[in-house]
Amino acid sequence: MNMFDGAYGGSRRGGGIGRTRALATLLALPLAAALGLGLAGCSTGEADTLAQQWEDSGEKGFVSGDGSSLSIAPAERTEPVEFSGITEYGDELGSADTLGSVTVVNFWYAGCAPCRAEAPDLVAAYDEFAPQGVQFVGVNTRDQSAQATQFAKEFGVQYASIMDSAGGRAVQRAFAGQVPLNAVPTTLVLDTEGRVAHRVLGQLAGESQLRTLINETLAEG
Repeated sequence: MNMFDGAYGGSRRGGGIGRTRALATLLALPLAAALGLGLAGCSTGEADTLAQQWEDSGEKGFVSGDGSSLSIAPAERTEPVEFSGITEYGDELGSADTLGSVTVVNFWYAGCAPCRAEAPDLVAAYDEFAPQGVQFVGVNTRDQSAQATQFAKEFGVQYASIMDSAGGRAVQRAFAGQVPLNAVPTTLVLDTEGRVAHRVLGQLAGESQLRTLINETLAEG
């Protein structure tokens, strides 16, 4: 009698089944261990989680935001984010144009209901803070230029948006690790060095929320 017969009843009649089951069990153990290590390796922090959300979202257009707000102390901020693209008006716009200014970056598209709901808050904040030198940049994640310009006309948006829906989504990728790519709407406040100081995933709670985040960043000098 061999080890497989002993493990599964010892009869020659059942030995074939026993050997098969034992062999499957032995082969499954290292595979399970490898999978366990792989899964453990996926949980290495927020950056991996955010990047995975983008991969999982594919082309469906968005990852639902929950309205959560994150503020990052100056000493804990990442490197400045470099980005650029072509706006709905055909002009190039990017971080080189906003460096040195507190900058609001809003990810949106015209058919997004929360984007439409928060548009008046962004417009009000622009009207208040643009005269103080605060820059505003939209990042349209889905539309063509005609849709973006119609949205701007409808809501009175005076700042331009980078059309980031085609190809590799360069602007969204530039913020990978800090923003779930395709999270719409998302609003960021960048400090004067171009680093993310504040992040709101989902619809803004109101103009007052954005005003507070901008004022806090301006107060850093």
